[in-house]
Amino acid sequence: MDFHETLWQLKIKRETALQMGGNDRIRKQHAKGRLTARERIDKLLDRGSFFEMGLLAHSAMKSMADKTPADGVICGYGTIADRRVAVIANDFTVLASTNAETNLKKTLQFKTQIKEKGGIPLIWLGESGGARMPDCQGAREFCTLSGGGTATLAPAYTHLRTHPFIFAAMGQCYGIPDFQAALADFVVQVKGSTLSVSGPRALARAVGQRDSAEEMGGWKVHSRITGLTDRVVESEEECFQMIRTFLQFMPDNHHRLPPSRPAPDASDNGAARILDHFTANRKRPYDMHPIVSCLTDWGEYLELKPDYGAMLITCLARIDGTVVGVLANNPMVQLGAMDVNGLDKLTGFICLCDSFNIPMIFLHDTPGHLVGKAAEQKKVGVKVVRAQQALFQATVPKISIIIRKSYGKACTNMCGPGAGYDFIAAWPTAEIGFMDPEIAADIVYGGLPEPERAANLERMIGDLSPYPAAGAYHIQDIIHPEDTRSYLIKVLGVVGDWKNKSMGQHHLANWPSKF
Repeated sequence: MDFHETLWQLKIKRETALQMGGNDRIRKQHAKGRLTARERIDKLLDRGSFFEMGLLAHSAMKSMADKTPADGVICGYGTIADRRVAVIANDFTVLASTNAETNLKKTLQFKTQIKEKGGIPLIWLGESGGARMPDCQGAREFCTLSGGGTATLAPAYTHLRTHPFIFAAMGQCYGIPDFQAALADFVVQVKGSTLSVSGPRALARAVGQRDSAEEMGGWKVHSRITGLTDRVVESEEECFQMIRTFLQFMPDNHHRLPPSRPAPDASDNGAARILDHFTANRKRPYDMHPIVSCLTDWGEYLELKPDYGAMLITCLARIDGTVVGVLANNPMVQLGAMDVNGLDKLTGFICLCDSFNIPMIFLHDTPGHLVGKAAEQKKVGVKVVRAQQALFQATVPKISIIIRKSYGKACTNMCGPGAGYDFIAAWPTAEIGFMDPEIAADIVYGGLPEPERAANLERMIGDLSPYPAAGAYHIQDIIHPEDTRSYLIKVLGVVGDWKNKSMGQHHLANWPSKF
């Protein structure tokens, strides 16, 4: 073979690999309303920035070499808004992107390179049918999937949050994609996609279950029940935009601070309207979301898990250009009383913020934890303590604002007195105590005549005022609600000048990503 023919052969092999599973399978993918893996990469990344690794890889089974371009998974580097990122995309047109020896070798080596040398965000665009049969079935074949070493699977099943990891469920995601979602810092799920350990066909054979893919792992399951999904989107284009938005709040790696930007003009305008969204009536619920908007630049923020543990708002935002993580009780849902889902959500968000050097702001309005028989059966006590362990091990700046109610252990979970805050202030409407005074009054004075009971209740409510706590310096200041944003800006300026520049020590980086 002469030199020109050698170059021609290279050209043909590359062009063939770029055709993925062929026109028929590409048409089937489009017929489902889904893009191909390469189209997704082109839509997500800056034009022409993708640099691929492993284009000419194929199945380890020689008979399948011509039928498995890139062995069904695409790996490479590119940029988003001129920022370097790494991308893995399952190519469903090639044997449903099922995982086998070469396929797994590519992802393992690529994730290892990013972890050990890259230090940049990793984005996984998931759509895979699970394990490839019969390639994975024999003893030797199964063991080959481990990578051949003593701990070669570690990159596949660990994420120590040294760099942001984003997973997007774009279609059927069985097996490895589901596991990767469980490791990821941020999970986006496109409606119509599914995430589960096994598909319905395998389950029907193995255990006789006849549940649909949607029933096992659709967006309603993971956004409302399991909490695996952070955001649900309507389309693939919206998914790409959501990924870009999340990245705007993340540093490239844990050795850097999140990217700051100048605060837009008129960002302070909402602060003067904050009381329009609040009620001083201690029995009346209100929505905390507008109050969060009054504090953030242009009123914007990215909420994570909005439908899971909805009595707690967790969101990424900017205040005067600085990235912050906001944890706010929402009295509109269960009066702000955190259940076990809310506690899991709290713990996971603390881990995220601490791992990527994001100061945390706690906005209190909670009557306590949701307890009782059902809660005990779901280990509410364990989850309360686990959230407190995370809070005490977090080393990024922690700022608490007690807006209204903050009782008992829920006060501690929200970084109240004694819980490791760096700065703590209260609105004059704050109530701080062991439990709701009406419950306490029933316990202590329930046998007294109503006028006497009512008088003691009023005294108990008065005892919860923030002024005695401020007088004893259990809280550092009592602020006017309209001054809350300016107070936070001053505090963030102070911690930004500390010797560590708000960088954390990342004690929570090896905690599980999901609970």
